[in-house]
Amino acid sequence: MASLATKLASASLNRSFVTLPATASGLRTVLNRSALYPSDDHHGHGHHESPATPSIPALKSTSSNNNRSFVTAPAGLSQQKRFNHTSARETTNIPDFSKYKSGSGDATNRAFSYFMVGTTGAVSFLGAKTTVADFLANMSASADVLALAKVEVDLSTIPEGRNVTIKWRGKPVFIRHRTADEIDEANAVNITELRDPQNDAERAQKPEWLVMLGVCTHLGCVPIGEAGDYGGWYCPCHGSHYDISGRIRKGPAPLNLEIPAYSFEEGNKIIIG
Repeated sequence: MASLATKLASASLNRSFVTLPATASGLRTVLNRSALYPSDDHHGHGHHESPATPSIPALKSTSSNNNRSFVTAPAGLSQQKRFNHTSARETTNIPDFSKYKSGSGDATNRAFSYFMVGTTGAVSFLGAKTTVADFLANMSASADVLALAKVEVDLSTIPEGRNVTIKWRGKPVFIRHRTADEIDEANAVNITELRDPQNDAERAQKPEWLVMLGVCTHLGCVPIGEAGDYGGWYCPCHGSHYDISGRIRKGPAPLNLEIPAYSFEEGNKIIIG
C-alpha cells in the first residue's frame, strides 16, 4: 500500500492541471485538445498503431460556492497549438502542365495568329468597301436625271447677230451667233483695264459662237441681251453691264458671266454639259 501511495503521489506531482468551467465551450476545448494526447500507456514503447478513438485524460469535477461546475484537465491540453494535418503541405509548388503544352511550337501558333488577324482585317475592309459602294450607287443620279444633264442644240437655227436662251440644269444659257464686227470689238479690248481680265479667245472655242450661263455674278439675276453701255448684256436689278464677250465692264458684279462645259458635234450641233 505504501508503494502504491508513493506512485500516485509522484504521478500527481509530475502532472499539472488547469480548471475550466463545465460549459459547452469548456468541454469542447477539452475534447478537442485530448485528441492530441494518446494514453500514457503508449509512451516509450516505440512504434504503435493509433487507437481509433483517442484516450481522454482523467477529468476532475469540482464545484464552487455559486453552484457552478468546473472540469480540471491537464494544463498541456489548453496550451498546445492544434495543427491541421495539411499544415506541412508546400503550397507554393506550381503544378506541371508540360503534358498539356502543344507540340507545334511557338512559331506555328504565332503564324496562325497573324493569319487570323490578317484575314479578319481583309474581310472587314471588303465589307466596308461594299457598303460604301452601295451607298454611293444609291445616292448617284438616275439615268433620266443624267439624260437631262446634257442639252443638245442645233446651231443652224440661230441666225447671225442673234441670241438664243435655253434651259440647262434649271439655269438659263445664252448662245450668241456673233458677227465679224462683234468679234473684232471683243478682241480690241485692253484686258488690263478689266475687273476680271480674260481674253475673248479664252471664253469662246469658236469666235462666232459665244456660250455663257445667263446668271449675273452679283446676286444671280438674269441679264437682258443686246442691252447696256457696251452692246452686250445688262442686268437691270443692280446695273451691271457686260460687253459682247460677256465680261463685266460696269456695275457691282465682280466677275464675268460663267462659261459652262460644252463641245461641238458634227452637223453643226453643240452639246452643253
